[in-house]
Amino acid sequence: MLNWQEAKLIRKERKTQGTSSFFFEMLGHTVFDFEPGQFITFDLPIHERKNKRLRSYSIASEPNKSNIIELSIVYVPDGLGTNFLFDEERCPIGSVLKYRGALGVFTLPREALQHPIFFVCTGTGIAPFRSMIKYIQLHDVEFNEIHLIFGTRTKNDILYFDEMKKLGEEIENFHYHPVLSREEWDGHRGYVHAVYKELGKEMPDAHIMLCGWRNMIDQARIELKEMGYDKKQIHFELYG
Repeated sequence: MLNWQEAKLIRKERKTQGTSSFFFEMLGHTVFDFEPGQFITFDLPIHERKNKRLRSYSIASEPNKSNIIELSIVYVPDGLGTNFLFDEERCPIGSVLKYRGALGVFTLPREALQHPIFFVCTGTGIAPFRSMIKYIQLHDVEFNEIHLIFGTRTKNDILYFDEMKKLGEEIENFHYHPVLSREEWDGHRGYVHAVYKELGKEMPDAHIMLCGWRNMIDQARIELKEMGYDKKQIHFELYG
């Protein structure tokens, strides 16, 4: 079990109407080592009972030999954790929080990189995939083909839109597919399922990584099984 340590909040950046990036300096580290896709768990001062204080967030930045990490966090109106983190008085810049990590096994699947990979996500579920993709670019990691399929409601809700478009232009065989469910535009419309189902018809050896809310993941697992994918080809991490 990893020991509790301290992280200092050094910056907040609003990304969409309901989502912000939080940047933390991991105190006591000159380099904070983690695997792309891992998360950290905070012990926030929001409840008397410890099990009610724990909140986990995937690291959105890549391991880059620094002690600064970025977390992409969506504001939940009735959420004790996000109400604390987004409150400028209770959690101002300079706040020091207790954390444990990095944790988790939803990491870059090195053995699967020789096959096509679908990164399928909704909302802040894009965070671990952003970390993986930026790591691949930074370290020139060889891979077969990667499709990032990101679902949200409107264009204003898309996280890292310009960045992912640019990475799609810079990284050969990395393809970016944002999908909107409630706005007309010149890209994909509807939900993520139609996109991976269309792509997957020609890629029976693909590996699929799912990250987001339970309803998306539950439906995707059903759809992928019906398409003939083995459960060993499907990896997932639930958000809520």
